[in-house]
Amino acid sequence: MELSAGIQASLAGRYASALFDLASEAGSVSQVEGDLDRLSAALTESAELRALIRNPQVSRDALRSVFDEIGETLEISGLTAGFLGTLAQNRRMDKLPEIIRAFGAIAAAQRGEVTAEVVSAHPLDDQQLQVIEGKLRAREGRTVKLRSRVDPDILGGLVVTIGSRRIDSSIRTRLNTLSQALKA
Repeated sequence: MELSAGIQASLAGRYASALFDLASEAGSVSQVEGDLDRLSAALTESAELRALIRNPQVSRDALRSVFDEIGETLEISGLTAGFLGTLAQNRRMDKLPEIIRAFGAIAAAQRGEVTAEVVSAHPLDDQQLQVIEGKLRAREGRTVKLRSRVDPDILGGLVVTIGSRRIDSSIRTRLNTLSQALKA
């Protein structure tokens, strides 16, 4: 498995790699990936949880206790729960969002997938997402996993990010380009 230097060099990447290795040995990569997806959703939904993991005044035991309860609620596997305990003990819980992203990137690379983020001004329906996924699969020559989000600030069009490449066909960018051309 080939990982980018950025993932290998970062602290979050090293934790994610260690978790991936453990999950691979246990044959539970997809289960751990699902656990991390549920944790990511919980972090996205809860400003209090995001503040908690970044608060240096919260003790290690308190963080561990909170994440034990969250683990029970979200039905987190034992491997993931143990990993969260290690993060709490090492005071690295603030790196959890980065670790989740790095684990997803490692798992996708292992499966030969590439992840593309599609940003649109309005929600896209399933048919539109399928068309975009098909075109990106043809362009990339491998499986593409889409993550979509809505950003009304782009006004219209799409912004697609695959790794470090960005395809920006948003109306906001076109208007900015036109504005710059008119100033010159």
